[in-house]
Amino acid sequence: MKNRILIVEDDPEVARLIQMTLRSADYKYGIARNGNTTLQFIPIFQPDVLLLDLMLPDMDGMDIIKQIRAANNNIPIIVISARDEDADKVQALDLGADDYLTKPFSIDELLARIRVSLRRTNIIYNNGKTNINNYCNGELTINFDSQTVKVNQNEIHLTPIEYKVLIILAENTSRVLTHRYLLKEVWGTESVEDTSSLRVTIATLRKKIEVNTQNQYIKTHIGVGYQMVQLDS
Repeated sequence: MKNRILIVEDDPEVARLIQMTLRSADYKYGIARNGNTTLQFIPIFQPDVLLLDLMLPDMDGMDIIKQIRAANNNIPIIVISARDEDADKVQALDLGADDYLTKPFSIDELLARIRVSLRRTNIIYNNGKTNINNYCNGELTINFDSQTVKVNQNEIHLTPIEYKVLIILAENTSRVLTHRYLLKEVWGTESVEDTSSLRVTIATLRKKIEVNTQNQYIKTHIGVGYQMVQLDS
């Protein structure tokens, strides 16, 4: 069954480019030109991924993200916008967007982002249905019951804070998590002044889980946050 992608874009040229890209990759797609149509069309079309422009004629794309997440809809949302300020990226991700792609963009990058979002959805579904006690990503494995972490079959000893950060990143594999989100989840604060604690924890965590391996698990998005990269198992 073909994956369904909903394009939310009011610029005809950009919409046409995305349509051609999705058609060439054998995706089924739908198009919405404004926010109200998008919100009405989602339960009908039931897309697997939403490609969302922020600057729509009737509402800001940020409000669409808010309404989708308020309805407990976990559809992956990839923002595609000309707004390239870090503040916009952080706001969209904090509201619940899964990814943020700035215009102009390459079609190869767009398709890669879509594949990552679909793969993350499959991981969450499979873990929730069949293997909720274990996480595997490349050479990294986590047993949630025993709270053990291994890399290439070697057990890694983490501090409680390092383990908590790792679990949050793992549970959101491929999704960029903002500094504010991680600070709130781990330390119970959203103050940007506390990012030094997060930065130090990420640095020590990297040294432990990326030792004796060529894999890079944690990717830094400067000025935005961190991401657990999905690797081939």
